[in-house]
Amino acid sequence: MHKSRLSTFVIDCRSDDVESATRFWSAALGRKVKPPDPDFPTYRELTTSPDEPLLLVQAVDHESRIHLDIEADDQEAEARRLEALGARRIQYLKRWWVMEAPTGQRFCIVRPQRGPLGDSANGWNDDGTRAG
Repeated sequence: MHKSRLSTFVIDCRSDDVESATRFWSAALGRKVKPPDPDFPTYRELTTSPDEPLLLVQAVDHESRIHLDIEADDQEAEARRLEALGARRIQYLKRWWVMEAPTGQRFCIVRPQRGPLGDSANGWNDDGTRAG
């Protein structure tokens, strides 16, 4: 069995200026900006409460869009589960899978972002059915 849940909304901004993009989204959404992480210079995080998904602004080279991340304690099992539903793997980048839904939307399967996945996550059996 593995667990997964919605983790993050990522605002992909086709821009060389992640700071300007972050200022816009911070003001538009009424969220403060957390200090930048020097290990991830193309990302900026906006504040969220513990019961909300994370909210990131990201500078990208592709068209601007919003994508979501699903966090999983077993990324490979989650990728297989989603493939069984019709998704396909696009690329493995650094520590996550870029996936594509049958309807064309891109999303990522990432490691747990706020510690272990507890009772608020979905539990999945090895055959892809919901546990419990």
